[in-house]
Amino acid sequence: MTLSPQLQEVDEMTKHLIVVIAFLWTAATAAQAAEIRLLTTGAMRAVVGALQPAFEKETGHKLSIDKDTAGGLGKRIGGGEAFDVTIIPPKVVDELIKQGKISAGSRKDLAKVGMGVAVKEGAKAPDISSVDAFKNALTAAASVAYTDPKAGGTSGIYFDGLLEKLGIADQVRSKAKLQAGGYVAELVAKGEAEIAVHQISEIVPVKGVKLVG
Repeated sequence: MTLSPQLQEVDEMTKHLIVVIAFLWTAATAAQAAEIRLLTTGAMRAVVGALQPAFEKETGHKLSIDKDTAGGLGKRIGGGEAFDVTIIPPKVVDELIKQGKISAGSRKDLAKVGMGVAVKEGAKAPDISSVDAFKNALTAAASVAYTDPKAGGTSGIYFDGLLEKLGIADQVRSKAKLQAGGYVAELVAKGEAEIAVHQISEIVPVKGVKLVG
């Protein structure tokens, strides 16, 4: 299997993922092909999508992928929505285990993903080399895009809390471009926002933007 250049850095993690999904289903469906319903957050959507053709070819199983925010998936699974495999942050997993919605013994840690800053391709990259520089970049930008915290996305919840800690919450929120889910960096690519702050794995697949750091 060959991954795109943007996804090569997570090659080992993707190999782990395909092994995990295959392991969960080999014993149960060894005799026949099955359709596996996988629920994932946006941070892993590009990775799972890159793996899908190889996984289906190697196992004979069809992978049905549905994406939502971590909060959205937590509510859906907690409400009884049917699924076979889910990829969500540990905090949500732990809560669903307590509710009896996920088997504790099936949990596998896959990867960690960092937050990143993106600007439009060709634009001057802001200085984010220090806390003060990062604050200046956010306050100087005409608009800042990030996931709407109310939508339950982990990156939006974290970033909104970070703005409070940095003491610039009111300044940034007043010019925020919020998105309920999906690739926030697309707002930058379309010229609707100057800067996007999102998980790195959800920045690199977006055409027309560049990852600042």
